[in-house]
Amino acid sequence: MTVELSQSPPLPGAVRTLAEALWFPAVLFLGFLFCFTPALHSPTPHHAKIAVAEAEPQTMEELQRLHPGWFDVTSVPDEAQARRAVQDRTAAAGLVTGDDPVLYVAGANGAMLSQKLGTVFTTLADEHGRTLTVVDVAPTAHDDPMGTSAVYIGIAWSVPGYILATTLLRAVAFDRRRKFLAVLGVSAAFSIAGSCVAGALGYLPVSPASLSIAFLLTTAVATMSLGLAPFTRQFFPAVGMGLFIVLSIPTSGGPAPAPLLPAVFQYVHAVMPLGNAVDALRGIVYFGGAGTLKPVLVLCAWTAAGAALLGLDALRHRRRDARDAAVMEPEDVQELLADDPALHFPDPAALPAHGHHFGEREPDLVGTVYFAGRGSVPHAAVIVIDGHGRQLVRTATDEHGHYAIAGLPEGHLSVLATAAGQAPAVQRKHLRPGTVVRADFTLLAPPAPSAPTVPCT
Repeated sequence: MTVELSQSPPLPGAVRTLAEALWFPAVLFLGFLFCFTPALHSPTPHHAKIAVAEAEPQTMEELQRLHPGWFDVTSVPDEAQARRAVQDRTAAAGLVTGDDPVLYVAGANGAMLSQKLGTVFTTLADEHGRTLTVVDVAPTAHDDPMGTSAVYIGIAWSVPGYILATTLLRAVAFDRRRKFLAVLGVSAAFSIAGSCVAGALGYLPVSPASLSIAFLLTTAVATMSLGLAPFTRQFFPAVGMGLFIVLSIPTSGGPAPAPLLPAVFQYVHAVMPLGNAVDALRGIVYFGGAGTLKPVLVLCAWTAAGAALLGLDALRHRRRDARDAAVMEPEDVQELLADDPALHFPDPAALPAHGHHFGEREPDLVGTVYFAGRGSVPHAAVIVIDGHGRQLVRTATDEHGHYAIAGLPEGHLSVLATAAGQAPAVQRKHLRPGTVVRADFTLLAPPAPSAPTVPCT
């Protein structure tokens, strides 16, 4: 009696499999560890801009000595200018020194920032035997006491924008143009719905300007995600989540306002879509539109960059198609059957050959295999090969001779159908986004060998 023992994969293969399974959670773990924790564990001012009127040199020297690196101080002529600097959002606070010191803050920039600045300057005034008066020149709405509603509503527009792009990647019935139009339509719907809910709950007032910022935020995230996907391929989820969740949320100005973030995270805040949308929403709602131009330009730049990536991907495919069309011929199939384990995004896969059901992947390639004059061929083999000779997927027809395949790359493909006792048939197809290609085959019996001739004697 012989006993067969199952063998474990070789060590290098097992290590590779483990690495492929763990790299994504490992990247997210490190991202959360080194973004959320350093940014938010101890919020303190980092080069927060302070406009000071009637500046006393000894007070400023003491401030820099007690809190080095916390403040960037600018002198202004009078108390009105100090207050105006806060209202124009060119300073986080305005300080008026003297016997009756006054600190102007803006609660709309985040209650944590106002409280931190009030504590620092109240302590400094107490040490000089003076009483500091804190004046909030931009208080928040009654139902937004911490000034964070713009952040959390912004997350509701930003993260679904990334998810929208990931779902559109599998909408093979949509070409690039239709996907972009879908992004615009969904962004408009989300901006209206989110603004109406926020207004009804009293979190943020609704206005055409705030609706525009919401629309720009969702559009920017979704368009950039669509543009990145073809270039980052299997790494797209890590890149997308890294940009629009791991980096965006802690630097958004919600958990800690931007002046309380370390310097490196302040730079990230200055370029991220979510942080800029939050700045723009606060400027519209609480500051009469002050400081909104730069955030709007940043959001538009993200959308333009995503659209440029989509255009670059389309150009890349057109050039590849032209090259493949000049090189590849259908009769080269015997050279194209070599397997290639390279990863593709999304992975080509066979589908059940029935009508499309909600939630299922949509097929790129469908067809039926027939016998010549004898109906369909069940269990016929169908093989798809790309323009570089790599076998992408192999499937078999169902009992009715039908097959369906999803996840195929854009470009020229060869489709081979064969069955036992039949001559193989080959078709060449060009797959484009937004189309479902059909390839039907009729298999013929191979020609019978001719009988040998016997010479007459």
